[in-house]
Amino acid sequence: MAASTAVVWFRRDLRVHDLPALVAALADVERVVPLFVLDDALLHGRYASPARARFMLGCLRELDAALRERGSGLVIRHGTPERELVELAREVGAEAVYWTSDVAPYARRRDTRATEALDDAGIAARPQGGGYLVDVSKPRTKGAGKPYTVFSPFHRAIDGVDRRPVHRAPDDLPPLPSGLRKGRIPSADTLGIADDSVPEPVVQPGEDAARAALDRFLGSALDAYDANHDALSGGTSVLSPYLRWGCLSARECEERALRHGGEGARAFARQLAWRDFYAHQLLLFPDNAHHEFQERYRGALKWADDDEALEAWKTGTTGYPLVDAGMRQLAQTGWMHNRARLVVGSFLTKDLHIDWREGERHFARLLLDGEPAQNNGNWQWIASTGADPAPYFRRLFNPMTQQKKFDPDGEYVRRWVPELRDVPDARLVEPWTMSDEEQETAGCVIGTDYPAPIVDHAEERRVAMARYGGA
Repeated sequence: MAASTAVVWFRRDLRVHDLPALVAALADVERVVPLFVLDDALLHGRYASPARARFMLGCLRELDAALRERGSGLVIRHGTPERELVELAREVGAEAVYWTSDVAPYARRRDTRATEALDDAGIAARPQGGGYLVDVSKPRTKGAGKPYTVFSPFHRAIDGVDRRPVHRAPDDLPPLPSGLRKGRIPSADTLGIADDSVPEPVVQPGEDAARAALDRFLGSALDAYDANHDALSGGTSVLSPYLRWGCLSARECEERALRHGGEGARAFARQLAWRDFYAHQLLLFPDNAHHEFQERYRGALKWADDDEALEAWKTGTTGYPLVDAGMRQLAQTGWMHNRARLVVGSFLTKDLHIDWREGERHFARLLLDGEPAQNNGNWQWIASTGADPAPYFRRLFNPMTQQKKFDPDGEYVRRWVPELRDVPDARLVEPWTMSDEEQETAGCVIGTDYPAPIVDHAEERRVAMARYGGA
């Protein structure tokens, strides 16, 4: 009698530890066939990113190795998921396909097409949770029963929700069917992915590297996380690329942190809850992917059309040290400290008055952790157009004040803007105030070695106040 078989369709859950879709399949059938489909709509579509694609390929190689160590392997197919899933399921005699649900509009349309194709072929579609701390489709406000639009009550609501158990990785897996064409993980060049990736990725790809990074964070930085996570020279976990690609389970991260205990652990768990909140938002308000969440701002905010200013922002040549440091860190590593993300986002939307969607697109191209829910949620938050609203003037960040507070010794700025390395501490926040003699001594002539500010923050703050107030 033939063994009962299922396909496990990996997407952005590239791990073997704590993967509910894999656990469910192993409980239901005798043999699982792990699959990843290279989808051109993602590789070359709206959210295409050479940096992220190359990182993904590294994660796939590590996943394949982990599966082979357990007696299986990762099957690779290239095409539309709805076609490749049905063809592989028929080839191996699979009765069902398991996967981890996603929230982005494209992912939901893709999964609908896949489900319909599988249904037509008589194959069961069995999506599972596992991407977030809780099922983000379920939280609703008390009384009104509506989706949450403010983080704090959302956080309180999910704080009281029972969590699913964290699962161990399987010790072994059934072998792939004999004669099955496994396929190969291609190179980026083979896929036609441009070679303009970030030159120094902030982390190494794959589950092993992710778990080692989590161990280091829990063992060294977690206790001080509450106090230090805004410090630009350190203090964050830098686990976001691994969470984005599912090399780590957010649920396992939360459980291990809270088991460790302390204020740092609670602050870290709160940041993971923000990730759930933005997923909840995009799932239940899919128009956020294109439009301001707050309807009062749709079409009412007039954005500047300034290609020169936008290019200065992208290249880290605005003349504001903290803004430039953040943008150069992004270009170099594919990652940016969260505090810097807030500063550069505020600068783009409220000093340069440029549409937040331009920033979202640029981040989506470069960030290794870039994904629609988090990227959109964070950009709309700092642009004051999104959920969790606050008076717009509370999110008009002064880049000089932020630098003084979160990079007081200049370590972050000097690392990413080496032209300013010898500028004295007293002038580092506003290097344009150096005298000619100080500029010569520091080897940094403003306007030659480092740009003068492209705008006046105080003046642009007044403009932003008028723009948002008028809207």
